[in-house]
Amino acid sequence: MRRTAVALTLLTALSCGSFVGSQAVSAASASAGSGGGTGRGTNILVVGIDSRAGLSAAEKRRLHVGGKGCNCTDVMMLVHLSQNRRRASIVSIPRDSYVEYAGTTATAPARSGKINGAYAAGGGPLTVATVEKATGLHIDHYLETGFTGFERTVDNLGGATVCTDKPLKDENSGLDIGAGRHLTDGNRALRYVRARHVNLRPGDLGRVRRQQRLVDDLLARLTAEGALAGPISTARTVRALLKTVRTDERTGLDDLVRIGWALGRLRADRTEFATVPIRLFDHRVPGVGSTLVWDEARSAALWAALGADRPITGDTRIQPVAKNPAPTDPARFSVRVDDADVAAALRGNGFVVTDTSATAPPERPAGPPVIRYATGQEENAATVAAALPGARLQADPELDGVVEVTVGARPVQVQAVTFDRNVADGAPVTGDRLRCAEAPAAAGASRPGSAVEPSGRR
Repeated sequence: MRRTAVALTLLTALSCGSFVGSQAVSAASASAGSGGGTGRGTNILVVGIDSRAGLSAAEKRRLHVGGKGCNCTDVMMLVHLSQNRRRASIVSIPRDSYVEYAGTTATAPARSGKINGAYAAGGGPLTVATVEKATGLHIDHYLETGFTGFERTVDNLGGATVCTDKPLKDENSGLDIGAGRHLTDGNRALRYVRARHVNLRPGDLGRVRRQQRLVDDLLARLTAEGALAGPISTARTVRALLKTVRTDERTGLDDLVRIGWALGRLRADRTEFATVPIRLFDHRVPGVGSTLVWDEARSAALWAALGADRPITGDTRIQPVAKNPAPTDPARFSVRVDDADVAAALRGNGFVVTDTSATAPPERPAGPPVIRYATGQEENAATVAAALPGARLQADPELDGVVEVTVGARPVQVQAVTFDRNVADGAPVTGDRLRCAEAPAAAGASRPGSAVEPSGRR
């Protein structure tokens, strides 16, 4: 049980700012413009505030959080606990989502902007009301924390597991880790979840998935270590963690312990993670900047499922199943093709193609097309392979940053592919499929490759 009380607080701790003041926040006090209904189950809004207020120069250097904060929400997660307490759905709401703010009245015209700006305009109450308006869901509890809250929470729990299949580096957040699975302390875990300018899947959406994975794996590791047990210890843990987390006036220790008890009985496959489906990934708005526009039909299906207390995984209205999915966008990398007809067909399907048929050998080699690719081009090569059924993949470290197709004597039929960025960056998935590949070690076992020796529980 203690595992899930920690989980809820940890979700709160996945923030990129420090809270200011000690104001109590109530969803009920922000009813103007609210789109919330009664609904079924329990909804908890968890946010982190981008503010450097209260941080010393030394703390900013240690946390690698230089620059000016916006006093806005930088991380936002909506946690839905089902009415029968047998399922939890955790939905990340990207900070740059373009929405209409709550609070519209006869004397206050409608205002739209990035969802993270609601906090700067009206604090926690307007943030809650805006989320309710955008989703149609009622928020029952609100939690908020910041940089140091996350760092202390991870350190108190003995570190956190982070993982990546390729090296990740981001100078802005200070992240620099190699491929693999690492046990880190709170400071480096903060860099992992904050990084937005990494070399692999940059931006807020890739960061959101890392946040979800870190929470999922932390719970698995703590369970494997046998560190989570008992209602008394749960209450003690929540009380300690609430020192770094602020709640609304309706959320107390008993609420978190009760929620934790319900969540603690869930298997990993009964915990779902997702990100709001996006239609436009760079919608430019004068005076606002680059924003994200939700996919209207799919996001509506997501909120409807939560409102009806249904699972969000496996729902094709939320995440349609493509006939021939591609892992990367064919318009964002180059392909060299030595056959004019195949080159034209690929170009017609959205690929960026260079036709090299003029230098192709007069006699085609036997067999299907061969797709050669350089190191780091594995996913792009897989996208080309999806368009060329039966083609053979061949790694070639001598190639530059393109993919090459050598067409053989066998006839080729090019198939259309579908790239959906939402699949890579936030499609609904259960916790058992989201976590790092290697299972956490049992209590006392060594962890080779740990990036940092954590400070341990206190």
